[in-house]
Amino acid sequence: MTAPIEHATLGFTHGEGIRLVRADGARFIDAASGTFNVPLGYDNESVVTPVLDQLARVSHLSSSFSRAESARLVERLVALAPEGMTRGWLRDLTGSTANECAVRIAQKATQKGGVLSLFLSHHGQTLFTTAISGNAFRKESFPVSTADVSLKVPAPYCHRCFYGATYPSCGLMCVERIHDFLEFGGNGRTACMIVEPILGNGGNIVPPPGYFEALKRVCDAHDILLVADEVQTGIGRTGHMFACDALGFEPAMVTLAKGLGGIGIPVAAVLMEARLDVLAPYEHSYTSGANPVALAAANATLDVLADGRLLARVRENGELLGELLAPLAERHACVGDVRGLGYMWGVEIETPDGAPDPDRTNAILAEAERRRLIVRSSRYGRGNVVKVRPPLVATADDLVEIVDTLSAAIAATGEAAR
Repeated sequence: MTAPIEHATLGFTHGEGIRLVRADGARFIDAASGTFNVPLGYDNESVVTPVLDQLARVSHLSSSFSRAESARLVERLVALAPEGMTRGWLRDLTGSTANECAVRIAQKATQKGGVLSLFLSHHGQTLFTTAISGNAFRKESFPVSTADVSLKVPAPYCHRCFYGATYPSCGLMCVERIHDFLEFGGNGRTACMIVEPILGNGGNIVPPPGYFEALKRVCDAHDILLVADEVQTGIGRTGHMFACDALGFEPAMVTLAKGLGGIGIPVAAVLMEARLDVLAPYEHSYTSGANPVALAAANATLDVLADGRLLARVRENGELLGELLAPLAERHACVGDVRGLGYMWGVEIETPDGAPDPDRTNAILAEAERRRLIVRSSRYGRGNVVKVRPPLVATADDLVEIVDTLSAAIAATGEAAR
């Protein structure tokens, strides 16, 4: 198995916009947005100032003392959320625990325990969210996390279809066969299905048109709640506040984290239909959940996005980013597919016979870093997709520089051009 790429210690001292600066003054474009959690850049004053102001006043309060401010933030989020979301939970800092919260809600509301998820999915780093994620290598050292808590089904990965079919003549087999998985592999006790609108760490997999509408029909038929894991896609990443709105996804719950903190401040939320507002405070709560700094960062981030201008620019520039990346498949023989939406794109790297090539992918990442471009790959360096996800404040000129540098890095790995 290919080992994850190891990055040198670069000694960054500070960030400026979408760039990280080293002690010697060298400037690196961060086309990974930190860990996909710095959508507004590193020094955005619109978020930095209220965060520093809050730190100067009080950095921590028990969540029992921040309920009013939490309620106001929930009110803002549900006003922007997909239709039907009218309640929220704000006692988390990470996507992992927000996803656990969503499952707890589903289990309590339905009195069922099972979780349905996708091959290649990534829902968190806790033992439980590792268990419900669809990457087996992450569980190999932790036997407890392999407990039979979830049923996994093939992802809508059209470029490498599990069934060897072709869209749209496939009839969305990846959805329709879920009936069989539930009948023969399930126990009739599935509470929810958790799905990323775009599978992030699995390889930036964008489901085909009609997928989510068909998925909802299947889940409704089996009385299974749909949960949208928008930890990576939410808060503008696709050019929409929620990716669900762009992809026809109608969930019963939505989880958020990463982008909600704007400049990397940890904060997470769960939004839900009113009928699912079932948890008591003691059933899911963490020490720093709903802390004043997190709330300040989230509110400031929503302030930046409120007028819609930045989202419109991400939609427009996202099309440009796709147009810039698409020719890589013609220019470089190792590029097998380019896919994405907004500022969330994947470049799939393959061997000459079309097999996944994680070794070359890691070499490309290392070469890009030498050229002062930071990008990341799928499946923690074990995958073969280069993920291009610059901060939402990246300009059109920034995108051109990112793609030009990436193309040069691909060429420099020794891959013959087409």
